[in-house]
Amino acid sequence: MILGLTGGFGCGKSTAARLFERLGFRYLDSDAVVREHVYARPEIRAALRERFGADAILPDGGINRVRIAGIVFGDDAQRLWLEQLTHPPLFAIWRERLTADPAGPWVFEVPLLFEKQLENWFDFTICVACSPAQQLARLEQRGMERALAERRISTQWPLGRKIELSHYVLLNDGSAEFLEQQVAHLVRSLPSHA
Repeated sequence: MILGLTGGFGCGKSTAARLFERLGFRYLDSDAVVREHVYARPEIRAALRERFGADAILPDGGINRVRIAGIVFGDDAQRLWLEQLTHPPLFAIWRERLTADPAGPWVFEVPLLFEKQLENWFDFTICVACSPAQQLARLEQRGMERALAERRISTQWPLGRKIELSHYVLLNDGSAEFLEQQVAHLVRSLPSHA
């Protein structure tokens, strides 16, 4: 079984995914795969340097994610270019991981699951949702400026649309225990876990 976990920026996708992992699911964080594997490729770093300038690469050779985010979340054409650069190698890594462990079960954290029409990868889709006020508060607690948080949120589909399209919804406005209870209940109710 492969679950696709999505939701709004700052709604708690990673927290929910780790709860699935504690219940025996293999966890793949798409953003982490891009950071740790896709951005590590020399050809990707070279393309980023050419597109965004020398300061897109840090002195230690890493990617200046803050600089790139400042560019792409203010310019749709730049964001789409970055997605076209990074998504094909990301999807290749997805296939490698699934081939290596086809039995799973898996939970993939995919922020742009619906925006990029990736539903067919998954047996079930799950949206982690919270109120807009909670979403912004969490992002500000992470040290993100409110204006950047609002820009990043605006690049994704409205949360209500993701909720409509998902098979299941986890509400994350309450306590950590409440989210944990929802995940445990969902896992018990999934067809292969009944």
